[in-house]
Amino acid sequence: MHFDFVKMSGAGNDFILGDNRDGRLQLTREQVARLCHRQFGIGADGLMLLVPCTSGKAEWAWQFWNSDGSDAEMCGNGARCFARYIQRVAGAGTQTTFETVAGVITATFQGERVTVNLTAPHSLRLGDKVNTSAGDLVVHSLNTGVPHAIVYVPDADQAMVQQLGAELRWHAHFKPRGTNVNFVQLLGPNFIRVRTYERGVEGETLACGTGVTASALISSRVHGFTSPVRVQVQGGDELEVSFTERDGQFTDVRLTGPATFIFEGHTFL
Repeated sequence: MHFDFVKMSGAGNDFILGDNRDGRLQLTREQVARLCHRQFGIGADGLMLLVPCTSGKAEWAWQFWNSDGSDAEMCGNGARCFARYIQRVAGAGTQTTFETVAGVITATFQGERVTVNLTAPHSLRLGDKVNTSAGDLVVHSLNTGVPHAIVYVPDADQAMVQQLGAELRWHAHFKPRGTNVNFVQLLGPNFIRVRTYERGVEGETLACGTGVTASALISSRVHGFTSPVRVQVQGGDELEVSFTERDGQFTDVRLTGPATFIFEGHTFL
């Protein structure tokens, strides 16, 4: 079977996107992993298919997998790319909505830049002491659609992202499902740099939208940041996280950044 696809990038977080509104594609975990493989496939951090929304809560819905073929609940960079893909193939105007496992996402367009609302964050934990091979670390955590751990570092370039990221991702403290891990450097007032070890990719990605968001929100609590927060990611782009904090709760959380088309093609499944 032919699979027509588009390759997109959200600040360096790259994805394969396809149109499955007719329901003819039934991808297996193994097929997804092969398509996302960087040596033997197209290469991507994840794969998304456009499908009809059957709940009536949004205009569209997605099927979304991590690069290892596991199901993915949410991805901020992926959401921006998916929104622009909808705009391209389904004719969305200045705004569109789509349903994810984490909830309904609303996206608005400003050229190549897209703003998406994120579902209400939850499970905030501050200042946990976690024992690692690098010693006891102070780790903060927040679920912004998927779980994220945040570790502040003096220099992101020197952070042991692969080694320590993998250790924390599988740490007993985050059982049973594990966590994504963000290494955050303070660059200035309301300005941070973030490097992320992503669960499901099992390595560092050039950007992680939900990780960027979790890092910005945690920074508002730990370092007194105010909305909006600028975030520099490993791919070199800058994202923006805006939010409202009221009665100790974060609401109206939005992520803004680029979503670009890289190339399109077709392959065999």
